[in-house]
Amino acid sequence: MAPLKKYTISHDLQRRKYQFIFTTFLLLFFFSLLILLNTTPLTPNSLPSTTVPTATSYLLSASNYISSLSSLPKTSSIIAARTFETGSNVAISHSPIPLDENGSNSPRTLSKTEHDFVINKNKNSCDIFDGKWVLDNSDPIYPPGSCPFLDYTFNCFNNGRSDLRYLRYRWQPNGCNIPRFDGKKMLEILRGKRMVFVGDSLNRNMWESLVCSLRMSLVDKNKMFEVSGKRQFRTEGFYSFKFQDYNCTVEFIRSPFLVQEWKFPSVKGVESRREMLRLDLIQATTSNYHDADFLIFNTGHWWTHHKTRKGKNFFQEGETVLSKLKVTEAYTKALKTWAEWVDKNVNKNKTQVFFAGYSTSHFRGGQWNSGGNCDGETEPIIDDKYLGSYPWMMKALESVISKMSTPVVYLNISKMTDYRKDGHPSIYRQPGTERRPGMFQDCSHWCLPGVPDSWNQLLYASLLMSSKWPNGTP
Repeated sequence: MAPLKKYTISHDLQRRKYQFIFTTFLLLFFFSLLILLNTTPLTPNSLPSTTVPTATSYLLSASNYISSLSSLPKTSSIIAARTFETGSNVAISHSPIPLDENGSNSPRTLSKTEHDFVINKNKNSCDIFDGKWVLDNSDPIYPPGSCPFLDYTFNCFNNGRSDLRYLRYRWQPNGCNIPRFDGKKMLEILRGKRMVFVGDSLNRNMWESLVCSLRMSLVDKNKMFEVSGKRQFRTEGFYSFKFQDYNCTVEFIRSPFLVQEWKFPSVKGVESRREMLRLDLIQATTSNYHDADFLIFNTGHWWTHHKTRKGKNFFQEGETVLSKLKVTEAYTKALKTWAEWVDKNVNKNKTQVFFAGYSTSHFRGGQWNSGGNCDGETEPIIDDKYLGSYPWMMKALESVISKMSTPVVYLNISKMTDYRKDGHPSIYRQPGTERRPGMFQDCSHWCLPGVPDSWNQLLYASLLMSSKWPNGTP
């Protein structure tokens, strides 16, 4: 047995010698390969996280140079990025993926539609407000009757409206496709920021739509709460919802004219109150929002009321009460006061300003206070010849905005709302109300969910095209 033992030990020593040589060779090979890789020119996929702070910021910054590269071969202007399939969409990403603000290394991605939309932001090839409503079987962003924060006058489903066909239409621009609203990405855009809607009840319509849309994207719905502490949206002028996990607020401040409205109390039993509109003073609540990160203004419908249209002893400038002034002139003066305030008080390097255009009403057979109605409408207007003329207010607004030093994103919703005669609360503006001929109808505001959800989709699309938010990407 002794010779066998000697042979085994000798054989084992020889085997270990060969293993050592082989291991040394492998180490030298991988070390050489590592040196070779480190001397290779950097590509977008190998850029360190200090160069590419987020997954798509390089994508966005590169898109700024597409126009300057237009004379080069098309392959030269392709944005270098790694693509990978995610269902029906294509996501854009880079390696390595940096940590986000929550310490997560989940990739931030844009869908193919969002990606294409962002890439074309400097090409001016598509007016997203010029298009048609098309039938779409996709579900609304939030189900009818699901949002507890709706003003009851907008909650048509809870008020008894059973026809829901008006929810099956999608806004389709003529020259491009817009991305579907993504609540989680919108909340990422809003992370740590304030978005404030300032204006009349149509802006409240849009604000409530956004609050409900964002709420739907939350896993824990209890992680949002009402900072303002008010439960009745119709009687107070300031409301704020906070989304706790994102440390952001979405707010509404009532200011139907944007300029200061004075109301004097009744005197000696006279029931009617005297009202004046200071065309040269912005409403006093501006101190509550001038430093917000996003401001969405509007004004329009209150300028069509009888006392405003009549313009007798209603408008004031300085100490002078104007005995007579055309509403077109008064409206333009008020917008100029607003524009001067924005240019003077809003930091354009921090705050992005939007202005929502005039939302079209659809009263037939009278106005809101004279028997006008819109009930029974179940489809949008199809033929453009039945659309109304372009609102004079928007012509005045466009003229004022063009002279401002502060960039303003104009949400021109007038035409897209003109089609939608089917989307108003009409007789479904109150719960448990008996439907009867001649009853007051609401043909100005919109059912929620409904048309204002598309306004927020366009707001979302506008923000995707913007470079105002951190790192240029959700």
